[in-house]
Amino acid sequence: MKRLIALGAAAMLALAAMTGCSVKDGSGGGGGKGKGKKQITFLVFETPNMTPQVWDAAIKRVTDKYPDISVKKLVSPTQDRTAYAKQLLTSGQFPDVMIAVSPAGFAESGNLYAWQPNELTDFAHPNNGAVNGKVYQLPANSQTIPMVYYNKSLFRKAGITAPPKSYGELLSDAQKLKDEGVTPFVVGGGKDIHDALGPTFAGILGTDVYAKNPNWMHDRRAGKVKFADPDYVKAAGKLADLASKGYIDKRMLSQDYAATQAAFLAGKGAMYPMGNWFATAADDPKTKPSFDIGQFFWPSDDGRLSVPVFTGGGLLVNAKSKNLDAAKRFALAYQLDKTNLDASTKNDGLVPAIKGYTPPADSRPVFKEGYDLLEQAESQNAVVPAFGFEAGDDGMLPGVADKWSTSMGDLVTGRKSATEVGKFLDSEWQKAS
Repeated sequence: MKRLIALGAAAMLALAAMTGCSVKDGSGGGGGKGKGKKQITFLVFETPNMTPQVWDAAIKRVTDKYPDISVKKLVSPTQDRTAYAKQLLTSGQFPDVMIAVSPAGFAESGNLYAWQPNELTDFAHPNNGAVNGKVYQLPANSQTIPMVYYNKSLFRKAGITAPPKSYGELLSDAQKLKDEGVTPFVVGGGKDIHDALGPTFAGILGTDVYAKNPNWMHDRRAGKVKFADPDYVKAAGKLADLASKGYIDKRMLSQDYAATQAAFLAGKGAMYPMGNWFATAADDPKTKPSFDIGQFFWPSDDGRLSVPVFTGGGLLVNAKSKNLDAAKRFALAYQLDKTNLDASTKNDGLVPAIKGYTPPADSRPVFKEGYDLLEQAESQNAVVPAFGFEAGDDGMLPGVADKWSTSMGDLVTGRKSATEVGKFLDSEWQKAS
């Protein structure tokens, strides 16, 4: 996606469907003319980074190896792939394979194929995103949500010599930037607040909620905690406070994802909390900004490291696909090919969660810095879930994530207080359950 995309190919045609695959070299062909092709549909999305050419090349790498499979590419008209998949299911056109679609709802209704343990042996976190204990979405990528990217030139202009180590320092830096006439945070909204504003809130919730209780979402499902509890309300209040102080410009909520990214790259704000997929645009010679970009993790009140990370977001397969075997082979192939995995780091800034994988030696600087920072966080056991971006049993009940998205806009615009948002989400949770 902007996020949650890993690319790949498998090893042997006869084994790919039923056994674990390993990271394979992208060279070589499938042979044959492909008579009697099995056609599958593949739902993708497009962004400034994930262009039609990127998708076509990734698909071709797989179909070149497996000429008995042909792929009809479907493109989601918006970044809300899950909503579009629901429309297609309702109209009887549910895709054979999908990327970065939430399994919630689809899995419980029997519409998704449940991957078997022997098919997941090459994934570093094979049980991530399980729904009722079964894995429906290949756990292909790890993503930091957010990494805070910052404009070093604007930091220097405000007299800031180093990234903040605590939340208090972050607020102090934001005020210094504002005093210099610089917008502290670049955010967006438009039709997709989840992507444009969600990473900022995930950073706050990672330090204020998940740092205290990494099982918070599981406890919410068990009725042990609520959104109206003090920890969540405090975090929601922080997001509202950033807007009330003018550190977040609520007018930016009219920007869609592409416009938000372009605003930061154009120097229209100092800090951009976003998933590490942004590294692609920061490194791409066509979009690379004139200023140097630094990175830091969203800081906690006491300075202790708490890094929100999501692992998952891979391909899903329609359990009722006419060509189920081909769909499964294609999905595993797409996720595990070394050439495609390398391409995913460059085209979408992803960190493949595949055993034995290492990024290419020529990885670009912004991606490499983020990759190294994530490895450091993992070595310090500082990783927590990325609130709002989880899937399956680790995430919200079906439909609640959409309400969570709208609640962020309510906090930034002042339509609802933090306390009102907590009560609202508890009410929506009750309806969903």
